[in-house]
Amino acid sequence: MAPPWLMLLLRSMFVIMITFSLCPELQGSQASDADSCDNLRLGQYLCADPKINDATQEPEGCKDLIAWVECKPAPNVTCLLGNGTRFKFSGEEVGFNKSIPCRNVSGYSYKVAVALSLFLGWLGADRFYLGYPALGLLKFCTVGFCGIGSLVDFMLIAMQIVGPSDGSDYIVDYYGARLVHLTITNETYRRTQLSL
Repeated sequence: MAPPWLMLLLRSMFVIMITFSLCPELQGSQASDADSCDNLRLGQYLCADPKINDATQEPEGCKDLIAWVECKPAPNVTCLLGNGTRFKFSGEEVGFNKSIPCRNVSGYSYKVAVALSLFLGWLGADRFYLGYPALGLLKFCTVGFCGIGSLVDFMLIAMQIVGPSDGSDYIVDYYGARLVHLTITNETYRRTQLSL
């Protein structure tokens, strides 16, 4: 029979081997722990709130429906910068920029469109405002299609189904009641879900 100190040593080595095989994040060296700053997990960084343009109520610098915000990794987080340099952050340095979605707006206010539809929809003012002069004139001549058309238009504009004629989005307060239309196609059905 083996001495007790040898049994303790073998048992400790066995526990260490099991621990390293079940926890792959413990296996890597310190150099491999430093991943790209773009791949940090939630809670390891804090992104600044975007600067909102007062006129458009969208983030400043919005191009091609994308705006960028600066993100600061948490204190004592080590990651690789864009140039490949390994850096340990103190929580005050900007580590990377993250993209956020923004919308294409061209000057049509959601609040004005709903108010026009509610109070002057029977005269077609809402359709004139949104850039549909033919429908506006038709609503004016028929007194809002005898009231039914103005009620239908009010619901369509309030639900943001009918928008400006140029294809842009309404100007809605950035933290306001904006809607995002979700669609399901064959392409979205085939995509696998991403886990965080």
